[in-house]
Amino acid sequence: MAVVSFDDILAARELLREVVVPTPLIRSRVLSEIVGGPVLLKCENLQRTGSFKIRGAYVRIARLSEAERARGVVAASAGNHAQGVALAASMLGSKATVFMPAGAPLPKVAATRGYGADVVFPGPTVDDCLVAAQEYADERGAVLIHPFDHADVVAGQGTLGLEILDQCPEVRTIVAPVGGGGLVSGIAAAVAADPRTRGAEATGAGRVPVVGAQAKRAAAFPASLAAGRPVRIQLEPTMADGIAVGRPGDLTFALVRDLVRSVVTVSEESVSQALLLCLERAKQVVEPAGAAGVAALLEHSYAFEPPVVAVLSGGNIDPLLLAKVLRHGLAGAGRYLVVRCRLKDRPGALVTLLGELAELGVNVLDVMHERVAARLHVEEAEVLMHLETRGSAHSEDVIGRLRDKGYTLTFG
Repeated sequence: MAVVSFDDILAARELLREVVVPTPLIRSRVLSEIVGGPVLLKCENLQRTGSFKIRGAYVRIARLSEAERARGVVAASAGNHAQGVALAASMLGSKATVFMPAGAPLPKVAATRGYGADVVFPGPTVDDCLVAAQEYADERGAVLIHPFDHADVVAGQGTLGLEILDQCPEVRTIVAPVGGGGLVSGIAAAVAADPRTRGAEATGAGRVPVVGAQAKRAAAFPASLAAGRPVRIQLEPTMADGIAVGRPGDLTFALVRDLVRSVVTVSEESVSQALLLCLERAKQVVEPAGAAGVAALLEHSYAFEPPVVAVLSGGNIDPLLLAKVLRHGLAGAGRYLVVRCRLKDRPGALVTLLGELAELGVNVLDVMHERVAARLHVEEAEVLMHLETRGSAHSEDVIGRLRDKGYTLTFG
């Protein structure tokens, strides 16, 4: 088994004592009801740089020699590791160059530059950035700070596992987002080796199972675990860009294989509903990747023994993406309808339709009225409407009532 020892994690905690913020653990009543027992949210979205990544990045750079730090460091990241490396390098007197995907969220790019790093855009994916970063390291002599596949990085992320045990000694399951595996393997290594969890059960993973949550459209770990080795998959577009990694690391794969109970996958719909839940009910701004653990609780509630701690791994979300994802989450919860409605092209028809919606308690967000189109008869018009409702039952009632009034409806 790959080794990241408990002493490594304890030493990382000492390095980070004056660097990271002990983030709060808050109870979620709605998730507790869904799971059937206490669920707590570990708010690493409130960590410095907005994610857990500062933990591993700082430990890795702090353990370089002065000569290595003088040559500079280089990293590849969709945004959170970039910010962690940029801040850690500035704190430790090293120059950072970060390769980011061409479509990286603008707030993450601006923050990375704000911490003093140079930012380069070599291609559309994190894997493209990793290749470019390695080439840069080879050519310039800079030290590559891998986002997950290094023992120092894993040890740094493992300090989060110690923090969870400090705050919630009674925890029975920990669930965390998974991209390349650095966070979940670090937590699992800490929990499996901590004296507070050993000996309670005769299992290799200790008393507290750790479960990873990975986006279905970027699910490299299930494929790799099935194959018995790290394999590269073809990534599909996912809103959870922070965990869209095409191949697990060699180190993290071994740790996940040996120490993590399971890796479950979550749909885009579950991620958007999880983000909406975090915002509405827990008052936490979380990016899609950071909400993957909550999405796992929504989609696989039966799989988690409470008390459960779900890690909110990051909160760095572009406001434009937040608005789009919230609409997606509202639609998934039955609270946002996009509907096309056919009606007679005569005076007052649109006013009558809007009056019907007002009586039903629907909030009309947007209307587009079309009277001339090849698909319409001469006497017809069509209205595209964005509607806000009170939930699935209300939406179904609205649809039924409009159809009863003779309107022809299509959706999407």
